[in-house]
Amino acid sequence: MLAAMTLEPQLAELTTTAFYLVVLGFVFVESGLLFGFFLPGDSVLFAAGILAATPGSGVSLPVLVLGVFAAAVLGDAVGYACGHRLGRPYLLRRSGRLGARHVERAERFYARYGWFAVVVARWIPWVRTFTPVIAGIGRMPYHRFLSANVLGALCWAVGLVLLGYFSYATPWLRTLSLVVAGVFITATIGYVVVEWRRARRRPLAGGDALVTARDDQAA
Repeated sequence: MLAAMTLEPQLAELTTTAFYLVVLGFVFVESGLLFGFFLPGDSVLFAAGILAATPGSGVSLPVLVLGVFAAAVLGDAVGYACGHRLGRPYLLRRSGRLGARHVERAERFYARYGWFAVVVARWIPWVRTFTPVIAGIGRMPYHRFLSANVLGALCWAVGLVLLGYFSYATPWLRTLSLVVAGVFITATIGYVVVEWRRARRRPLAGGDALVTARDDQAA
């Protein structure tokens, strides 16, 4: 969200149709396609909400909300299907060197929290792209994955759009959003540091994590 102020004028220059395509494309790619793990989805959603509230923008809030929700759900569903059918080699091959570290983080996160991880991962940059794929590799029952997918899409995609929308006319809400974003970023960095130190003391191989995840899901 800290980058939303920079993205807002860039999105405003697009036509209405192009705007919808760009925003929905960002959400879908970051949610389900492994090469999209570096995209600034949070900032795009928040900036899109601000533009929907801007008079004369031509952006419809209901269309935007329904669109980002569908894109987020479909993106995670594609990620799950790829993981379920193609396995871990596909994940490592498509993520490349840059994403390999984040794959391991996502595997540990999923192995530890299961269903909850699919929901919470939406809010963790770099991890949210890999978690649905890992859920598919770990053979998480689809009905459980779908419920977590839908809830995560509502909280993240729809929630950030609405937060941006209402912050347009409420200065204190925009300030609060930036403060919350700063706290969240700090907490995320802290989490990464803690996990990195734990990994150095007690390395956990990705394959072992997935075996643990399968056992948890089977139970």
